[in-house]
Amino acid sequence: MRSIRLWYKKSGLAIYTSHLDMNRCFTRAVRRAEIPLWYTEGFNPHPYMTFLMPLPLGQTGMREPLDIRIEDDGITNKEIRERMNSVLPDGLEIVDASKPENKPNEIAAAEYEITAAFASVDEAKRFASESESVMNGGILNAEKRSKRGIKTVNLCEMVRSFSAAQSGEKVIISAVLASGNTVNLNADLLINALFAELSATAEAVEIVRIKLLKEDLKIFE
Repeated sequence: MRSIRLWYKKSGLAIYTSHLDMNRCFTRAVRRAEIPLWYTEGFNPHPYMTFLMPLPLGQTGMREPLDIRIEDDGITNKEIRERMNSVLPDGLEIVDASKPENKPNEIAAAEYEITAAFASVDEAKRFASESESVMNGGILNAEKRSKRGIKTVNLCEMVRSFSAAQSGEKVIISAVLASGNTVNLNADLLINALFAELSATAEAVEIVRIKLLKEDLKIFE
């Protein structure tokens, strides 16, 4: 038995697939690809498959981790990637398969690119400038839902870095946000809090999670 970390891209219409359906999709894909998955023992054996940091609905993921364990029968990581890609639906692609280098609890942050399209260049210019001012000010309160209920939190305390650049009618935000089991900030909550704070309205928003990071902001592998 050996552990493998699959890195997959989630894009296109696949971003609207729920976490439960993602579980079902990958379970079926592994079977169709004839990957020798390792099953737990006991009365109810099930395949070992763990999504380390599930991607929120509606967001694109460029390099999302999925841990599996297989019965080591000589199959290579390259073969696993090729077999999986031959059976996965459009919008889901295995971009790499490797040996896990870091433990799941080492995930501490995530790098995002958020693109907001506005009705005019002036609106985009104002939002880019004022959003940076708000974040530099260190206070952006919003209601955040947790297992204990809803509470008001300062989102700035969960933002490791933030920059906004205007390009025509679009604003492209580059941000590193807290992402882990203890502290986690959804990029959707951040952008909507900025819209509310600045009384701004975007015609379209695209959120892309580029990669996961460790506490020292080095890439999670």
